[in-house]
Amino acid sequence: MSHFTRVRTALHDPELLVLALATLGFTAVETHATPQTLYGYRGDARPERAEVIIRRAHIGRASNDIGFRRRDDGTFEAVISEYDRSRYDHRWLTRLARAYGHTAALRYAEENGYEVDSDVLEEDGRRRLVLRRYT
Repeated sequence: MSHFTRVRTALHDPELLVLALATLGFTAVETHATPQTLYGYRGDARPERAEVIIRRAHIGRASNDIGFRRRDDGTFEAVISEYDRSRYDHRWLTRLARAYGHTAALRYAEENGYEVDSDVLEEDGRRRLVLRRYT
């Protein structure tokens, strides 16, 4: 039985979180208004719960569910098993946060009349996004 670890994030919008996860290859993500049970690699219900969930079937055969639980301050914390932390570690969470920021910037641009002038992913993983608005 794996131990689950909680990692605080600055992510707060579940829709943007789902879109960012899709950018990282997770297209089957559940969202719930109330926290739902996470399951271990044997299919056993765990005490951990989350509102945004990637089920283990979409992660790997020996994996546990990965969840994102809303904290009292409105941000999500990642709930990841000790086993899965070897693959979904700090670097993965950094990539997720970058994808979230990029998605948030694109949403802002669309809602405020901006057009994407350029969107370049640098070799080091940073993204340069240039927006333009004609008035």
